Amino acid sequence: MRPRHLGPFTVSAIGLGAMPLSMGANARPDRAQALATVHAALDAGVTFIDTADIYAPTWDTMGHNEEIVAEALASYGDVGDVVVGTKGGITRGEGETWGRDGSPEYLRGAVEASLRALRRDVIDLYQWHRPDRWRVYGECIATLKELQEEGKIRAIGISNADVEEIDVALEVLGEGGLASVQNEFSPRFRSSRDELEHCAAHGVAFLPWSPLGGTGTASKEVGALYPVFDEIGEARGVSPQQVVLAWELSLGDHVVPIPGASRPASIEDSARAADLDLTDEEITQIESQFR
Repeated sequence: MRPRHLGPFTVSAIGLGAMPLSMGANARPDRAQALATVHAALDAGVTFIDTADIYAPTWDTMGHNEEIVAEALASYGDVGDVVVGTKGGITRGEGETWGRDGSPEYLRGAVEASLRALRRDVIDLYQWHRPDRWRVYGECIATLKELQEEGKIRAIGISNADVEEIDVALEVLGEGGLASVQNEFSPRFRSSRDELEHCAAHGVAFLPWSPLGGTGTASKEVGALYPVFDEIGEARGVSPQQVVLAWELSLGDHVVPIPGASRPASIEDSARAADLDLTDEEITQIESQFR
């Protein structure tokens, strides 16, 4: 698969969003299907896998998704070129109470827990999952920088961040220190376009989450909701989902969509988008639908 840069790494243009293997709109797959889905992604040339500590069926099984990813990689074979990104900073408590904690103590504990779940000595990419509005943003980024300097994290990213927060992270981490920004972006949710373009200007990878509009029916019906993708897909002999991902890839060489999948067939189809080159006319046709 065509490569793209993500901080210090070279990764596939399409990544795998592993969240649906543990939670989401669709029924959670059994362990065998979950492992088969990750293996199918690797077979298709995917070399970036996105997970997070909170991706779990219940509040008391945090780390579930990270453990699946670790097991899948351990049972696959040579995965030396595979980059795993995880996230922390969102909390889950008894009774499914959700919150955020950007304190040094919490982030340090979260990193240690992710290291154990992923069976790693160092995390390839660690992203702060969501801002803790009770804390100074730059101080939370400084905690991640300390963990990086201690050798627990190779690269630092942020998620669900606005332009100002990206600038704060750039200032704290220094030139080339911010590897990625992971924000929601899809035909349905385009309000992160400013952040996408800001990342391009600063050499930061932009990782669209839910790039097909969400899990479940949202991704399945993207062609019906936005007929332009269906029309182009029909003309090119590909799925509308592939056209959506190819359009996102066309927005910049720094864009690495991470479509979620709970079945091998889903990620196999998504991975083929990396080889789908849209014409200028097709891109104009798509963009015109959003004006």
